[in-house]
Amino acid sequence: MATGKAYFSSAIFDGTNLQEGMALLVEGSRVAGLVPGAEVPRDHEKIDLGDGILSPGLIDLQVNGGGGLMLGEIESLEDLAVICRAHVGLGTTALLPTLITDTPENTLRVLEIAGIAAREKVPGFAGLHLEGPHLDPSRKGAHDARLIRPMAARDLDAYLEAARAMPSLMMTVAPEAVSRDQIRSLTEAGVIVSLGHSNATYDAVYASVEAGATCITHLYNAMSPLAHRDPGMVGAALNIGQLHAGLIADGVHVDPAAVEIALRAKKGPGAIFLVTDAMAVAGTGRTEFSLGGRRILRANGRLTLENGTLAGADITLPAALRFLQEQVGVSLETVLRMATSLPAATIGRQDELGCLVSGARADFVQFSSDGSVRSVWLGGLKQL
Repeated sequence: MATGKAYFSSAIFDGTNLQEGMALLVEGSRVAGLVPGAEVPRDHEKIDLGDGILSPGLIDLQVNGGGGLMLGEIESLEDLAVICRAHVGLGTTALLPTLITDTPENTLRVLEIAGIAAREKVPGFAGLHLEGPHLDPSRKGAHDARLIRPMAARDLDAYLEAARAMPSLMMTVAPEAVSRDQIRSLTEAGVIVSLGHSNATYDAVYASVEAGATCITHLYNAMSPLAHRDPGMVGAALNIGQLHAGLIADGVHVDPAAVEIALRAKKGPGAIFLVTDAMAVAGTGRTEFSLGGRRILRANGRLTLENGTLAGADITLPAALRFLQEQVGVSLETVLRMATSLPAATIGRQDELGCLVSGARADFVQFSSDGSVRSVWLGGLKQL
């Protein structure tokens, strides 16, 4: 009787490198390792997937909605599962559903449902991302300025409690709206503090990093730009090595030349990873939806308020991978890292997610030769 499965594909990406002539061993819900095809144990069922690339499942740390729902609209655990399923079908096997600036009451309600999702292990749910409400109104983007506010003591208490219930909790804050002590308290509790929607100076960002911030939200967008006498948040994101940075690679939010500049300039060990900033229309054919009572239009690869302000993005991670390869000239290995092992490292889960090494979750996808997602597995079980 077979004790595991051995998957064969023309190439396998392990989270760092592309390999050929190897087989992926899966035992139960975990990866058992990669071995040369001729060394597959006899007690493993052999499954030949043919041509294509087998890769760790994609990871998205900024997903505002999907399947017709925004996270702020959910009323039940099933609603949250709908969002997760929509993205699993697009190749994303681990996501942080993202709540953009909302009322204190609705934020607490979403935190409660997310806590249940964590306990119930909703497929695809890897934690939560709170993008706001502690932002700079002058860099609000599509966030509702009426709901943006500094962080109060009661807010901090709620976030610290939520951090105990989540596998990962990320928060986007502006240095102008939080204190260094608050950032320090959050990071000590395991929260991944990301900086964004801010006019902060380079020095203010550096001070936040010293307090524990480790990430930048959607690089270039809704932040102080890089200037030769004022490096701003963009300069800080690229030059402070401790910072990771999310990037929306759709050709709308960031010009291809600016993407290339950022990839060349980023100082490590922090790295640039991909996010979709997806909205309710992800995984659907809908052409519009509502955001806080405001109409959002979907056309020509863009999501905008009626006044033309960008409101999230209309791209999938596989499409972002193709964009970076075709429009920016980034290598296949690099773009795959940007959607797997690098976001996993950003949330400190690089041994569990975004890799195909012994002990990791058996979450993986197979890409066809054209870069489209052919099949998806979660915990060793085929979903698509």
